[in-house]
Amino acid sequence: MATSALAYAGTAARLGGPGQTLSDDQVSTFIRDALDSVDLDGRSVCVVVPDGTRSCPVPLLLRAVHGALAGRVTLLTVLVALGTHAAMDDERLAAHLGYSEHGLEATYPGMAVLNHEWWDPHALVSLGTIPGQRIAELSEGRLAEPVDVRLNRQVVEHDVALVVGPVFPHEVVGFSGGNKYFFPGVAGQEVIDLSHWLGALITSAEIIGTRGTTPVRALINEAASLIPSQRLALCQVVASGGQALHAISFGTPEEAWASAAEVSAETHVRYLDAPVRRVVSLMPRKYDDIWTAAKGFYKLEPVVADGGEVILYAPHVTQIAAMHPEINEIGYHCRDYFVKQWDRFSQVHWGVLAHSTHLRGQGTYDEAEGERLRVTVTLATGIPEDVVRAANLSYLDPRVVDLDALAADPDTLVVPQAGEVLFRLR
Repeated sequence: MATSALAYAGTAARLGGPGQTLSDDQVSTFIRDALDSVDLDGRSVCVVVPDGTRSCPVPLLLRAVHGALAGRVTLLTVLVALGTHAAMDDERLAAHLGYSEHGLEATYPGMAVLNHEWWDPHALVSLGTIPGQRIAELSEGRLAEPVDVRLNRQVVEHDVALVVGPVFPHEVVGFSGGNKYFFPGVAGQEVIDLSHWLGALITSAEIIGTRGTTPVRALINEAASLIPSQRLALCQVVASGGQALHAISFGTPEEAWASAAEVSAETHVRYLDAPVRRVVSLMPRKYDDIWTAAKGFYKLEPVVADGGEVILYAPHVTQIAAMHPEINEIGYHCRDYFVKQWDRFSQVHWGVLAHSTHLRGQGTYDEAEGERLRVTVTLATGIPEDVVRAANLSYLDPRVVDLDALAADPDTLVVPQAGEVLFRLR
């Protein structure tokens, strides 16, 4: 299913590796030297960064990028890759990018900051169409629909697009980062839907943590090849739930991503000798709805025994999906539930269908037997019980959860800071 990315990885510049921790000075020097090695004088640069749902020392990285480019480039714009997440307000942006104390202009003179307004057609521009025949090749025959490749116009209208973001195991593409910051990070709905549904057809359990160029990565790379701007990337491997960097790579998005993914595969994967009956994923506050907190299921599904349970413990979460109310209407189901009733569901955004399958996990469906699911998914959140059960999930009142007792249970795995580290069986 995956093509080797080692050829790309070998051409990227990289500092650090598995088990290492880089100092701020090392990171800043690496970024300065990397950007000094590229002819950026007199050009405009759009810097694409993650939103607050990823562990990443964005202020450290952005200070170094700004220091290396200020005075050299004609225009410097930071674009926050929301995908289809909610926009970050001014207060969150200031904290996330590191200018709360002194303000944007005093901290980063001459730099503009924008959210990716994925909901606004005027913020997007079409780069062309990938034909259905090519989609069939990239998807290994799973899909054959042509797709209009739309992207935030800021990327297209700057001379250079510089991705600055981390790499983690990912439920849709294998490993995140690289060109994924363009698609779906700052893309239009068409490629977002197609790429996520392709990942759902493969299934999260199959693709997550897969090294190399998966079919979804191949689709993303194909779309990125249509971007007229020069594409560069600074890809990091970040300590999960923290700010420390194990490694940073620089090159084209393909090169830098492949290099960082090698390190992430050695850093962000934990192995168990046997499956567990129950997992309790303790979700950080950076995940503020189930659309994002579902990562606590994706990363743990592979180690749960048949008939077992994953509990997403997140008392701070009060809604299923802030930006995607459709999920409340269709609920959470396995892949085959949708595939075998395609006439009912084909008009729902495929990205929403994909999210549904990713959280519900593996299962089967047929008209006679109905839906049979491999594991139980339970929400211990601030979402009302009736809403949880209507979405085809199990409910647990977070007030009655005894985390100490669960941690002492030999059949239960309690995972702090869940959502970024992948757990697998040896």
